[in-house]
Amino acid sequence: MATLEEKLDKIRSPNLQSQKQTKVILSAVEETLKEQNTQPTPTGYFAALLALLNQSLGSGQVNNELTPSVVYLLDVVTPFAPQPLLRSKFTQILALLAPVLLLQDAEAPLIKPSIGCLESLLLAQDSAAWKLPTSEISPRRAVAGLLHLAVDHRPKVRKRAQDALKKVLQNPPPSPSTDHPAADLCAETAMKSLGEVASKAALSKKQKKPSAEHDPALIHALQLVKTVAVASNGWPSTNIEALCELLLGIAKTGNEHMTMAVFEIFEMIFEGMADEAASSKLPRLLEIISELRPSANDTQLLPPWIAILSRGYDVSAQMEPEDTFQKLPDLFSMVSEFMESSSHNIRISASECLISFMANCIPDQVIIEPSIYDEKVLEKIAKIAEDLLSVKYQAAWMETFNVLGAIFDALRWRANPMMLNVTRTVGELRGNDSFVGKKEADEVLGKATRAMGPESVLSVLPLNLVKPQKDQPGRAWMLPILRDYTANTNLQHFKTEFIPLSEAMFQRVLDNGDAAKTMEIKIYETLVHQTWSILPGYCDLPLDLAVAFDQAFAEILANLLYRQVDLRLDVCRALKTLVESNKAVASIEDEDNLLLKSRVSKEDAQNNLTYLGSFAGNLLAVLFNVYSQTLPQSRGPILQTINAYLSITPEQELVETFDRVSTMLASSLNEASGEKTKEKGQKAKEQMPSTAQTLMDLVITMSAYLPRQSFGPLFNIAALIIVKNEEPQLQKKAYKLIPRLAESETGKVALLERNAELQNLILSSAEKISAPARRDRLAAMAALIPFIPENALHFIPSVLSEVVICCKENNEKARTAAFELLVLMGQRLAEAKGQPIDISKVRHMAKDAAPVSASVEEYFTMVSAGLAGNTPHMISASITALTRVLYEFRKTVNQEVLSDLVQTMDLFLTSNNREIVKSVLGFVKVCVISLPTEMMLPRLPTMIPNLMVWAHEHKGHFKAKIRHIIERMVRRFGFEPVNKNCPEADRKLLTNIRKTKERSKRRKDAAKEAGEEEDQQNGKRRSRFESEYDEALYSSDESDASNDSDAEVLGKPRKAQKGGSTYIMEDEDEPLDLLDRKALASISSTKPGKLRKAGRTKAKTDLDGKLILGGDDDDNDDAMIIDTPGGGAGGEEGGVGAYVAALKSKDVGRRGRGGRLKFSNRRGKDDDDEMDVDEKDVSAIKTQISRGGRGGGASPRGRGFGRGGNMRGGSMRGGGGMRGGGGRSGRGGIANGRRGLGQERRHGPAFAGKVGKPKSPGRR
Repeated sequence: MATLEEKLDKIRSPNLQSQKQTKVILSAVEETLKEQNTQPTPTGYFAALLALLNQSLGSGQVNNELTPSVVYLLDVVTPFAPQPLLRSKFTQILALLAPVLLLQDAEAPLIKPSIGCLESLLLAQDSAAWKLPTSEISPRRAVAGLLHLAVDHRPKVRKRAQDALKKVLQNPPPSPSTDHPAADLCAETAMKSLGEVASKAALSKKQKKPSAEHDPALIHALQLVKTVAVASNGWPSTNIEALCELLLGIAKTGNEHMTMAVFEIFEMIFEGMADEAASSKLPRLLEIISELRPSANDTQLLPPWIAILSRGYDVSAQMEPEDTFQKLPDLFSMVSEFMESSSHNIRISASECLISFMANCIPDQVIIEPSIYDEKVLEKIAKIAEDLLSVKYQAAWMETFNVLGAIFDALRWRANPMMLNVTRTVGELRGNDSFVGKKEADEVLGKATRAMGPESVLSVLPLNLVKPQKDQPGRAWMLPILRDYTANTNLQHFKTEFIPLSEAMFQRVLDNGDAAKTMEIKIYETLVHQTWSILPGYCDLPLDLAVAFDQAFAEILANLLYRQVDLRLDVCRALKTLVESNKAVASIEDEDNLLLKSRVSKEDAQNNLTYLGSFAGNLLAVLFNVYSQTLPQSRGPILQTINAYLSITPEQELVETFDRVSTMLASSLNEASGEKTKEKGQKAKEQMPSTAQTLMDLVITMSAYLPRQSFGPLFNIAALIIVKNEEPQLQKKAYKLIPRLAESETGKVALLERNAELQNLILSSAEKISAPARRDRLAAMAALIPFIPENALHFIPSVLSEVVICCKENNEKARTAAFELLVLMGQRLAEAKGQPIDISKVRHMAKDAAPVSASVEEYFTMVSAGLAGNTPHMISASITALTRVLYEFRKTVNQEVLSDLVQTMDLFLTSNNREIVKSVLGFVKVCVISLPTEMMLPRLPTMIPNLMVWAHEHKGHFKAKIRHIIERMVRRFGFEPVNKNCPEADRKLLTNIRKTKERSKRRKDAAKEAGEEEDQQNGKRRSRFESEYDEALYSSDESDASNDSDAEVLGKPRKAQKGGSTYIMEDEDEPLDLLDRKALASISSTKPGKLRKAGRTKAKTDLDGKLILGGDDDDNDDAMIIDTPGGGAGGEEGGVGAYVAALKSKDVGRRGRGGRLKFSNRRGKDDDDEMDVDEKDVSAIKTQISRGGRGGGASPRGRGFGRGGNMRGGSMRGGGGMRGGGGRSGRGGIANGRRGLGQERRHGPAFAGKVGKPKSPGRR
């Protein structure tokens, strides 16, 4: 909380005009205190302000200029005044403030601080003062005033009064009672207010009058009740019965808002009773709610009453779990009666209440160690649940299934045997073909399986698959349920029940031999697969692992792995789950919760892991062999299983296994060196990897678990393979060793101890790296960087040039790894700031080179060295690397270094090499986005002209990149600085940017005025920006043109596209036939715009009839920019849209028989064959022609006139006129005296001084 001096300091330097009067009064008060030689203590301020308040209200009138400021200051000072002083001055202050609070036209700025003063005064009162009656000037009278203001129509006044009441009631004076002395007064007043408003609302509803005017008052009264309930830890005990009746009556009205408000009040009351001090009120409240039970058919009141009851017993179970559990059968019986209601809402509410009872009202101890009495309670609940499946409740069976699922979840293994009858009944219902609730029944049976175990469920619902009986149906439908829900059960049951079933089914498949598979045989195969798919569930923390998982069972699994390829995935999952489930239990801290969840203690789990470790050697041998026989795309699950068993293998056995694998790897490498490489054309997925690659995978997997004595041979293997650049796949795997070791503790120690050895290995193999292994090499360097000691920092500059070059790799993952490694190396040098770096140890450096000090600035110098490279590729890579490093360390690096760097890049913009400039553009963009404005503004006079040199380059998206950078500059630095430094010839681009924005705003404003929402019409996502341009310019994201590459350089993840990125273009009349061979032509990777209908447009012509393109109109300065949105009706017309429209319009030429072009000569109703020209222009053209102007016509399709100017679709006499005189896109010509395309030059008058008139259409 701020001190008094801090609060007064804010008043002394006001930010608002309205606070200046307060500042003046505070200054006056402080001057007065100074003159009187009084210390500026809270007491001094309080006395001076009280005198000032008395003076401002002395005449009985409120001084609108003085009083609000005085009361505001008094509100600030009062909480810091001594409490004895506040008690002594209570009567005087209340007498002064009461008239203010009772004024009808008092404004909120005056009333709110008055309430604050009252709050501070009331908090200071003792028990004796609270005993005074309301009729006197007492604290209770002040509370009555606050209660009146708490239902005020002004929101801020109402909120301030409610907050004051809450604080007062939550801070009672010292007394034996748990309730505040004013709690009863607040409760009675709040209830009275609520009752009056509720009765008015009910009366108006009876008279069928609109009760809208009562709703706000009712909501305000409910808010007051909620405030009192929260503040007084529930509700005063004496008034709780009347409140419940009143609230339930309001909930009965059916108004959703009121019902929700009532729920919130009950929620607050129950929350207030959740502490031990107020819990004594809870039994009485629950008793009252039970007595207010509505009619069984009351569809409006019964659901909220059930919900309140549910919440009440939830709180009761937290406070008194044992007593609440004993009441559970009676509650269950009472609520379950509502399940036979004809109302769906009542059934839903009842089922949710029963589910809540099961989830919250059964203590953990009852499940872990139940007494005989506890078991009887559970049996009663099970009997009620069984009754819910009788015909009487048939309408509620779907809701009943939810309740049964909750019972199984709550009772866990205690559900056996008391819930077996329920399980049998549900299973029989599920087996009926006409039963509609199969999905819900499956879920109940699944939860029963999870709770009681599959053995108990199958005892009442046998599968009947091996030897089916006539009176017992087969239940193959249960296999998927068992697969999904089995866990934490007896593994022995799988051996006795499902292995014989699998053998029987598989034998029937074998009996079929090589004959064609019938449907029956395929069903048997499916049953075998479904049977083994249950095994992972049995292996999820089994209760009898040491008994059931014996040598014979392990051999069965090994044979399956070798012989049944289709079952490998399930067997591997089962073996892996055995280890992982026990490891998870062994690492849990909370022992009690552990017993409840799994019935396997930490000690048992550790013993299980030790027992499995005895099988690990043999299982690993099997898994290694199976791994070597499996195609690469199917190896993942096997490798994960190998990893799990390596983690529990005894150390000695692990070392022996590693030695065997290492020996085999060495021999396979020797053999491979003498063989020729396989054909490269064969796909990797279709061929088995070499033995060396397979063994190397196993070595990498084992490396994380090896003891320290095995690291010597391990690093020797890596050193041997890393230099084999003729085998890229093997080289990749060797580099993966270092990141793998960094995952384990022993591996980290090894990396630290052998750091120098690994550094030399990395540096010596730089020349023999193959392209596919480059990413893994970078990952190995990244794993090594954190372990570099302070005296070996020269490793960073030694590999830096290689990392920089990798920033230009073709492989995206290699580039990303290079950028991450650049940042990592910079961070490492920043951590080692001040440590010496021995530059003489770096390759190609002088032996007597002086050491440099590690820092981020030195790192920038190292990376910048590449700018002096001999090739454009090296220079470009260095600039890209600098861009990433700059973005990462821009806040920590020295400003001088940044300034020099920007200046250097400015020079590189003048380069003639596109590759270099492309990288510089990325650098400039990062500078514009992230560097300080004061650093960038002085660079604009040179940077912008250098950028504009490339604005006319279309290759490599240069033009789009420059435009985007200029847009970002305008956003960051403003239009004027950019425009001032832009060359005169290139200012059209800036003008276009400004006008595009203005045009989009005008279009948006016009759409708003017309009451349209373009975003909704066009199906576009709604955005907080006015247009896509604004989003590109003002959002923090980069534009689409360079989004991916920039995000990659800056280390940001690429944005995943929402939804599909493919669109279907189809006609309005009929949908696209996806089976048609030509359907691919209608699939587009870009969102198709709304095609413009081809029609006539007004063409501007001069006196000679020549078309005028563009003009002096300011709005059309960029009319020739093809993709600028046009101003059509849809707002989506562009160059591409017009082109597509022209291709799809009805006037386009069609290929007929023989490939000849045909053109339609049909005219639509809206077609206008005459050009829109003024009468003056017509007369001028006639005059021009009569003077002997050149005749001829223009044919848009390049066909010259024949004799007499004949053309397809119409004829003209004299060869001058033409149908459709030029106004329409793609059709018609212009009778303007110019020759058509492809027409020979002709001389002489064409019409002998007359305008030719076309005849009716036809062919000659």
